[in-house]
Amino acid sequence: MADAEETAIAVLVWLAGEPELMGRFLALTGLEASNLREAAKEPGFLAGVLGFLMSHEPTLLDFCAATDTRPEAISRAFRTLGGTGEVE
Repeated sequence: MADAEETAIAVLVWLAGEPELMGRFLALTGLEASNLREAAKEPGFLAGVLGFLMSHEPTLLDFCAATDTRPEAISRAFRTLGGTGEVE
């Protein structure tokens, strides 16, 4: 599970460096940058971060290219963290 959490945190860090994507993530989740750290402690948050990434293939592929991560690793981490169902 630690690897899955590290993967999700890496995605969150990457999003923080992509203002447009971070803005979209915050808008979709209803979070604000000021309460992101607190929200990150909630169950399901990290799976939600991965679900956000997986819901848009170009964004997923951008992350994977920027971090030399295989898309399958994101999917595996999502499932490990309790993500379920199909991500649109």
